[in-house]
Amino acid sequence: MSHATTTDVQDRRPETSPEPRKDGLSSRSLPRWAPLGFAALGIALGVGISLAAGWHSRVQWGLISALLFLAISYVATTVVENQRQAKDRLATSIVWVCFLVAVVPLASLLWTTISRGSERLDGYFLSHSMAGVLGSEASGGVYHALIGTLEQVGIATVISAPLGLLTAVYLVEYGKGTLAKAVTFFVDVMTGIPSIVAGLFILSIMLIGSIEPSGLMGALALTILMIPVVVRSTEEMLKLVPNELREASLALGIPKWRTILKVVLPTAIGGITTGVMLAIARIAGETAPIILLVFGSQLINSNPFEGAQSSLPFYIYEQYKIGEAASYDRAWAAALVLIAFVMILNLVARGIARWKAPKTGR
Repeated sequence: MSHATTTDVQDRRPETSPEPRKDGLSSRSLPRWAPLGFAALGIALGVGISLAAGWHSRVQWGLISALLFLAISYVATTVVENQRQAKDRLATSIVWVCFLVAVVPLASLLWTTISRGSERLDGYFLSHSMAGVLGSEASGGVYHALIGTLEQVGIATVISAPLGLLTAVYLVEYGKGTLAKAVTFFVDVMTGIPSIVAGLFILSIMLIGSIEPSGLMGALALTILMIPVVVRSTEEMLKLVPNELREASLALGIPKWRTILKVVLPTAIGGITTGVMLAIARIAGETAPIILLVFGSQLINSNPFEGAQSSLPFYIYEQYKIGEAASYDRAWAAALVLIAFVMILNLVARGIARWKAPKTGR
């Protein structure tokens, strides 16, 4: 009897629907395409306001459009969602605007160089020098400057890579005390040294020793600029090698030098190679040391140890200084060759880094 009564009472209880949670977050949200819509609206309003005000600078159009985009994103997100999401979207929008501000000049420079340099770039341009060619003539090429760049950068790499690698190994594996701190300090100082200072240093040695200009002198100045970059990048890569690998090797009775040679360096070889490639790309476009130490030449000089040479940066400066329409075309074409050279080095570095990267899977 009591059981039936209890059941009846339970059945007679009114059914209550669960109350919605009040966690302070709005359930409404903007669609995924909302940022694109805000950007389009900001651009349209920015261009319209600029034209109405009589402003014809595209930089002004871009700045006004960016500010309107940020304002529209924040206000619309505050109204539809909440202020917390609006702040998050505002921070994200600022990151995107800063990214575009950095990329647009680079893309414009790359597009201008490709469009103007491709008109003159061909097989003839890459296989001929400027010997006997006047600045106003449309003939001539960049072969002598390309040879000079390859030789000077190659010599600098042969000198800088071993020195930088050994210095980094000393700082990470052996360096302690005053000497290591001094080496680290001077490496940091050399990282920010202007290229003209490196050129003047080698020039003073040339004047003291009565040494004639040559590609080797320019390569020595480039070496001064390249060594700190190699040291810094290699040092950071060696620090990323887990200490457990060193300890395991030493626990087996293997000498420290052999541990470094067989365990540490192979583990970090991908990052070390990437650092060397980036250092090469950094010195490939230097002009000031080459002007001081190599002097430039219109002829093909394949001997970097004797006589003046040219290089791609010097060739660009030289052709631009002539001031003729044909020389401008050659300068743009040489700039495109230099950009392609640096880009190929970066792609090779990324490929080697990915190839030599430690495998994470079993």
